[in-house]
Amino acid sequence: MYLFLHQLLADKKGGIVFTCFGPWHLLYMTVIFLVIGALLLWLRSKDSAVRRRTVDAALNCSFGLYIADFFLMPFAYGAIDLEKLPFHVCTAMCVLCFIARHNPHLEKLRLPLAVLALASNLIYTVYPAGVGWHQVHPLSYRVVQTLLFHGSMTAYGVLYLACCGQRPSRKKWRQTLPVIVAMTLWAMLGNRLYNGTADGYDHFFNWFFVVQDPFYLLPASVAPYAMPFVMVAVMAAAAGLVFLGWSLVQKLSKC
Repeated sequence: MYLFLHQLLADKKGGIVFTCFGPWHLLYMTVIFLVIGALLLWLRSKDSAVRRRTVDAALNCSFGLYIADFFLMPFAYGAIDLEKLPFHVCTAMCVLCFIARHNPHLEKLRLPLAVLALASNLIYTVYPAGVGWHQVHPLSYRVVQTLLFHGSMTAYGVLYLACCGQRPSRKKWRQTLPVIVAMTLWAMLGNRLYNGTADGYDHFFNWFFVVQDPFYLLPASVAPYAMPFVMVAVMAAAAGLVFLGWSLVQKLSKC
């Protein structure tokens, strides 16, 4: 059974290769955005109960994909990839959104978490550099799972904003800032705990890019001190763009 699943899920090398902004990447993005658009059109005529169930379904799908990945990675890669622990913003927001969505005491966190989930997962859907680095076939499990997960989290963020019944404001944008700072500290803790070498264990993680910038432009001696502040600024700006886009859509929908 292991051999069958390994052959099914392992990286497929040779022939067509998935590349950022290549034909297959554009196809994946087109499908993701068309599905989101179709859901938004379908929900326009639905009541609040159907909208709530649809938002929950998108989040449950994302969380299910994330958890299932840990069980499928040994077949795909021969081991569980510790990189997938929830210390990157995309995976961390998936877990936190799921917890907040099903815990009424965390209702105030749902909006800022959904905004950050949308911003981070949309960025990775548009620029999945980590997938392109592996140079595998576009239908490899690695590619399909990654695009499905980030696409469904993007869908959750869009659907939540469309169905939450709230209006964008500077106050709500400011509510995302403590979450961003907490995410940065969480990633710093993960890097601190898991980076190291001992007894056959040798790992270097750069969760949330707080150790080194993704393009390695900063010197290694400077990056760990500068990148936490850079990431807070970048994510705050990304959240601001989400709020701006949300506001424009609401204004256009009233025209």
